[in-house]
Parts: sequence; structure tokens; C-alpha cells
Amino acid sequence: MTKLRRFLLSGKCLLGAMALAASAFATVPAAAQNWPSQRVTIVVPFGAGSVTDILARIFAEDMGRRWHQQVIVENRPGIAGTGAVAKSAADGYTLMVTSNGHTVARLVSKDAQFDPVKDFAGITRLGSAPLFLITHPDVPAKTVKEVIALAKKEPGKLNFSSPGLASTTFIAGALFRKAANINIVHVPFRSAPDAVTAVMRGDAQLYFAPVNLARDQSKAGKVRAIAAATAKRIPDMPDTPTFTEEGLPFVYDSWFGLMAPRGVPKAVLEKISKDWADALKTPEMQDKIKKQFLIPVTDTPSAMDKIVADETANLTKVFKEAGI
Repeated sequence: MTKLRRFLLSGKCLLGAMALAASAFATVPAAAQNWPSQRVTIVVPFGAGSVTDILARIFAEDMGRRWHQQVIVENRPGIAGTGAVAKSAADGYTLMVTSNGHTVARLVSKDAQFDPVKDFAGITRLGSAPLFLITHPDVPAKTVKEVIALAKKEPGKLNFSSPGLASTTFIAGALFRKAANINIVHVPFRSAPDAVTAVMRGDAQLYFAPVNLARDQSKAGKVRAIAAATAKRIPDMPDTPTFTEEGLPFVYDSWFGLMAPRGVPKAVLEKISKDWADALKTPEMQDKIKKQFLIPVTDTPSAMDKIVADETANLTKVFKEAGI
């Protein structure tokens, strides 16, 4: 028997191989195994009471129990809040809950000293908000085809309201304008309530509204719900067709998602994403999200990265075409 064969059959070789395998296995999930070992801060670049803020607090409360660590929410409204997260340590202890307005931040603000794609790592969406095109009842159009026909008959006469360029309602309006190849004018207002009130008064003709507003105001006869910008009809408004059903393949959901500074270990990102997916398996969490008129959503970190990158690229083209 050769020396090599005797060594391969010896206990020393077997123990060495086992130790090497155990070491290799341990190094892969080590970051996630040891995380979190201290308080986690979730930055929200919006004010207290916003949907983004409420979602962050729902997430923080549940994860605090799962992680056996304190998880706090810190409101830092505006570009400065997002910028602070981009510059924070890539250790997983500073996270951010934001909306898809994140993808256009650099397009609408010269103060944005960050790249929405390169400086952040996606973790998961938390929820998505179905949007509905609504009009003032006096607008002589009851279907998507009629709205498009009216806009093409009188280019520049129809307008759509929003609370500003970085808002999801503006993004939806701009994307609809591009998809339908029509000329409708954007009219910005100070806030979402102002933008909605403008449509109800007849000062503006079109608006992309969340489901609760579209449902309640259309039932009250103050607006007309034209179509849902979703892949399928929404149970809360089963009689309102989708744009696709109406002949225009247009889908756009407003989403709210969790992100981290670029460089956080992949294992930590995947752990957070998995923990959120586990949370959504409970009826209690499903109910909490749905009470905000949102659809519960979960993604892998890589899927979230793709969503942010694709949307940023698409909206950059839309904004340039619109001269913004």
C-alpha cells in the first residue's frame, strides 16, 4: 500500500476534509447568521403619516419581533434622507423604505447626490398600489378609447394633475401619454389632495388615483373611473376594466420598497427578503397591508434590483422626451 493510499484511508484525511467542508459551509451564511446584532434603523424619505411611513412601521414592528432587536423608523423627508442612506455604512443596519419616485429623483432634483441604481441594493417591494385613471364627470369620454380620441382631436386641451414631478401619479400620467401617443398637459399641484380636488372641481380633467379614492369618489359621482392601470381587474372595483382590456397595453403600479446602501452582504439582503416573505404568509400581515389599500408583494433582492434599474432607464427616456 502506497503512502498516499494509507493517508487517504486514514482518519486524519477524513477529519481534515470534514473540517474544510464545515468551514466552507459556515463562511457563506456567516453574515446573515450574525445579523442583526444591534439596532436597525429604517430611514423614510417622506413625512410621518404617509403610506411609505406607515409601511415602514408595519415592517419594523414585525421584524423587531423576528430579529429580537430594536428596529426604529426615522423620517428624513426629501432628497437629503435618501442621500444619507446612500452614504451610510454597508452593514445592513441602515435600510430605507421608499416609493418608486426613487427612480426619478435625479431627474427632478439637482440636489440628488446619488445614483438610484448604483448606490443602492434592492431587497424587496413591500406593497404595490393599483392606480386608476379618473376624470371629471363633465369630460365627454367614458372609456380609454374615448379619452384617447378626445386628446387626439384637440391636442393640448386635456390636462392631468399630480402633486409634482417625482410623484407616482405624474409618472403614470407621463407613461400613459407616451403609450397612447397623445398630447395632454401636466398641471402640478402642491399635494395629492389638491390635485384630486382640482379634478373634482373640473379645474383639471384627468388624474391617476389610488383604489380607495377612485372607488369612493366615483360612487359619490364626483369623478368617473375610466380604467385600472393593472394587469387584471381589482376586486374593490370589479366593474372597472383594465387599460389592456380597453385595447391599450398599459400597466403601471405604484410600489413601495425596501432598499439598502450598495455593498451590504448578499446573505443579509436575502435574509431580510426571506423574513418579509415569511411575514406575508400570515393573515395578520396580509390584512395590515390590505388596510392601506395596497397589494402585498415580495421579491428577491436580484428581482428588486432589476425593477429599479429597468424603471429608472425607462423613465429617464420618458422624462427626456418630455423635456424634463
